[in-house]
Amino acid sequence: MRKKIDKIILLVGLMGSGKTSVGKRLAQKLDLPFVDGDTEIEKASGLSLIDVLKCFGTEEYRAGESRVMKRLLTGDPCVLASGGGSFVAKSTRDLAKTHALTIWLKADLNTLYHRTNGRKRRPFLMCPTAVLKEKLENYIKEEYPYYQEADLIVETKDERVENTVNRVLRALNDFYKKDEKCAEN
Repeated sequence: MRKKIDKIILLVGLMGSGKTSVGKRLAQKLDLPFVDGDTEIEKASGLSLIDVLKCFGTEEYRAGESRVMKRLLTGDPCVLASGGGSFVAKSTRDLAKTHALTIWLKADLNTLYHRTNGRKRRPFLMCPTAVLKEKLENYIKEEYPYYQEADLIVETKDERVENTVNRVLRALNDFYKKDEKCAEN
């Protein structure tokens, strides 16, 4: 990547799409700090994500998530891994359009299932394994239309994280090359 990144790189996608693992490595390659939206919610609340949801319910969880995303999206350039559903909020999408370059890490159902099955830290996927695929299918139907508003879409597969990071870097390079050509004309 030749160009110095002067915006927030916001990674969006469903739980299990690779936002954190890709984001950490991407931040290193771009020489930017990495910020995890879920970790920032935990810091702001003093609770785990699961406890925030249990204590305050979904509506307040999402309201707190929006407040945290507003703070993060108006901050300094970084690679920011959003919380799974945070990009669904119109206020977050609007802020992202102004302050960030958004990248949707798009994963298929089987990849999401493989990456989330048995994980205990995902409060919105706390369900028996037998219904996990159905729950993920519902999230895909509900949330993928919002993720399509991202500036870039990068497929993430059941593969080495480095492969996905390299696809993200190529997409960023292509984006900035097009941006430079537009500025020249």
